[in-house]
Amino acid sequence: MKTVRIVVIAATVVFILVLTAVNPRKTGEPLAYNPSTEVKASGVVEDVQEFYCPVTDDRGAHVKIRTPDGPVLVHVAIARFLRAHEIAFNKGDKLEVVGSRVRVQGKDNIIAREIARGPEHFFFRDASGNPLWANQ
Repeated sequence: MKTVRIVVIAATVVFILVLTAVNPRKTGEPLAYNPSTEVKASGVVEDVQEFYCPVTDDRGAHVKIRTPDGPVLVHVAIARFLRAHEIAFNKGDKLEVVGSRVRVQGKDNIIAREIARGPEHFFFRDASGNPLWANQ
């Protein structure tokens, strides 16, 4: 009886260790900002989303914009950075995005460095692509 109890406890500990070591969200290295792939895109916001993001490896804020070439998902910043600075984007906003073009699941995406909405300019990364929230 004592041996069975020890085996069950050991198996439980191993099971817990395995579960905590596995992180199903991660699918490799986070996507990195690359200044050599920097582009400018203009469009109208079709959707605003917040979800776990492979770019920030955190809960990220995203906008899908309709450009002349079709829809593009823009990875803006970690969601708490936007909330802390009281930045919000809404459907119908006309945006100009400067950022690094990346391919995610076969689709063009942009990692935003700067977004302009009319006279407002929002900065999320420095010229090298380093996130501004990393300094806070």
